[in-house]
Amino acid sequence: MPRYLVERNFPQGLSIPMTQEGSAICRTVVDANAEDGVTWVHSYVNPEHTKTFCIYDAATPEAIRQAAKRNELPVDNITEVSVLDPYFYRA
Repeated sequence: MPRYLVERNFPQGLSIPMTQEGSAICRTVVDANAEDGVTWVHSYVNPEHTKTFCIYDAATPEAIRQAAKRNELPVDNITEVSVLDPYFYRA
């Protein structure tokens, strides 16, 4: 399955509390993604919480866009990526 980096901008900031409510929000996103065969692997967020970089496994970028639409999340850029692990190159 291809892996993608999804960039999202949140001009007003993104806040997911470290509470049961935040956990429920994340589970809702995961469940909605599954309807399109999309798996959220993990995300990075900038210090201002205005930009995220999310790693997803999905068959196509369109599947990611559809899942994002269902979750009411922005999609600013999708790039297919592969892992480059420096430890793989050990002598």
